[in-house]
Amino acid sequence: MALPALTTPSTGARATRLYFTGASCAGVTTLGRAVARRLGLRHVDVDAFYWAPTDPPYTVKNSPEQRVAGIAGALGADGWVLTGAFDGWGDALIADVDLIVFVATDTALRMERLAARERQRHGARIDPGGDMHAAHLAFRRWAEGYDTPGFDGRNRARHEAWLARQRAPVLRADGADALDDLVARVLDALTGLA
Repeated sequence: MALPALTTPSTGARATRLYFTGASCAGVTTLGRAVARRLGLRHVDVDAFYWAPTDPPYTVKNSPEQRVAGIAGALGADGWVLTGAFDGWGDALIADVDLIVFVATDTALRMERLAARERQRHGARIDPGGDMHAAHLAFRRWAEGYDTPGFDGRNRARHEAWLARQRAPVLRADGADALDDLVARVLDALTGLA
C-alpha cells in the first residue's frame, strides 16, 4: 500500500497531520501511537498537557492557555499525530489537520480497558482505603457517562456536534476492531486524500 508523502527538503510539502479523538479508553491513544509509528510521525497526547504533574495524579489541571502552548510546542512544525480530546479549548491546534479519526467503542469494553489501565498504573492505590480510591471511582463514573444523553461532562452528543462542525474529513473507527485493521483503515483513508 502506498503511504502518504511526508515533508521532504526537496519538495517543501507540508507533512501529514492527524487528530485522533473519542471517549476515554476507546483506543484513541493506542491507535494514534500505532499510526504515528507506522508513518514515522511525532505522537503527542493531550493528557500529557492537560494535568499538572502531582502526586496523587490528576488533581490539578493546567490552564487552557498552558495546555495549548505546551501541545503546540510539542507538535512542532512538521508532521504529527495528536491524540486525546479537548472540549472547546484546543480547536486552534487542529486548524490545518488533514484527517480527524473518531474512535467509538462500546461502553462495557471501555470500562474493562479503564479498569485494567488504572490497575496497571496505580495498583493498590485505587483499592478501598487507597489514597486514589475516591478519585478512581469518580473517574469511572465520568468515563461511563460519555454515552449517556444529557451527561454533564464530555459526552457523545457534544462530540458528534463538534465533529459535524469540522472542515477536515472525519474517519469513524470501531475501537473494538483489531489494531492492525484500524491502522490499515487510517492509511487507506490518507491515501484516498492524496
